[in-house]
Amino acid sequence: MKQDKILSIIGLATRAGKTASGEFCTEREVKAGKARLVIVAEDASSNTKKKFQNMCDFYQVPIRCYNEKEVLGHAMGKELRASLAILDEGFAGSILKQLDTRERLGCIEEVAFVCQK
Repeated sequence: MKQDKILSIIGLATRAGKTASGEFCTEREVKAGKARLVIVAEDASSNTKKKFQNMCDFYQVPIRCYNEKEVLGHAMGKELRASLAILDEGFAGSILKQLDTRERLGCIEEVAFVCQK
């Protein structure tokens, strides 16, 4: 199985203390201006996706939908995670670069890169 660089970066950011996960903590970091990127699981509820899309639009934070709750949680060494915030500009930039590269190459067809309202 090929290693997923995005999940590896999320794991590194978590070990460095540069993530916040869960709905409450993610929302808190976005509103505090600390979030540099928000990732919402593809299998999160439509209400959760809409809530974070609207919040990130208002606070001008990039948001992407990626993978499933179980996979995101596992990458962070935790249980299911429907949402997470990356708090470091470097980690956020690396993840966005990987997502944009995958989008250009068409590697991920089933993942929406911007959550739909």
